Amino acid sequence: MKFEERELKVSFLSKEEYTCPVCETVFHREELLSGSGRLIAGALTDELHRLYEPSAKYGTVFPLVYEATVCPECWFSSLYKDFGDLPKASRPRIAEDKEKRIADTRLIFPNADFKKNRALESGAASLYLALRCYDYYSVEFSPTIKQGITSLRTGWLLDEMDKQNPGQNYDWLAVLFKKKAMFLYGEAIRREQSGKETLSGLKIFGPDTDKNYAYEGALYLSALLLFKYGYLDNPRIRSGALDEAKRTIAKIFGVGKSSKSKPGPLLEHARNLYEKISKELNEADE
Repeated sequence: MKFEERELKVSFLSKEEYTCPVCETVFHREELLSGSGRLIAGALTDELHRLYEPSAKYGTVFPLVYEATVCPECWFSSLYKDFGDLPKASRPRIAEDKEKRIADTRLIFPNADFKKNRALESGAASLYLALRCYDYYSVEFSPTIKQGITSLRTGWLLDEMDKQNPGQNYDWLAVLFKKKAMFLYGEAIRREQSGKETLSGLKIFGPDTDKNYAYEGALYLSALLLFKYGYLDNPRIRSGALDEAKRTIAKIFGVGKSSKSKPGPLLEHARNLYEKISKELNEADE
């Protein structure tokens, strides 16, 4: 019986001890096990989100559930590599925010618990917490694009929660987080282009865990999220924003050219998006 339980595990607690930079709680990080058929890759969505097929043995595994590191005591959260590097000047402020941070999170994710193994809801909550906590990181960490990524990932996990619990408004929440991601991706690119905040603090752009689509992926997502969620109630502003997004896609991805310098799914999705934007803009002109 013990052997069977061990074989069915999808995660483990790291041997390494982690110390929360805010409250100094010592804990072990839960990490995803790989191999043995736990992850069966499925389709790649237009948002560059990798779906996974359920395994007969392990069920459906969501790698994003384990991406954020969360202190089980004060609920400070960040992406893995940034956890121990929270600027010292920010620590008193984030300590003061503890009660509100936990209360706000429980309003959305009432069953989140970081003293137990991660479930889908706790995973979504961990990414929401990271989105909040990057407010306390300085510009050299590229916090804005990381907030965009964590917001988008939160939306994806809320999509999964909606599939498991339809009619609970998780679909509506997912759209809210994706709209937030739309703003943050656009803001991160604007800040990078104006020199206010470099993107060099982010080595892997994701947006998911299976592949790094780099800066070009961020530009594509900025345009895609704008197309799907931006200015839907203001046609005039939307048309101008989409026209700019269309030019960016054409320039970055060489749409309409025979170049093979950017092969793969990103180029295919970019071309599909270019065609959809062009169609909407043409219809608006008629």
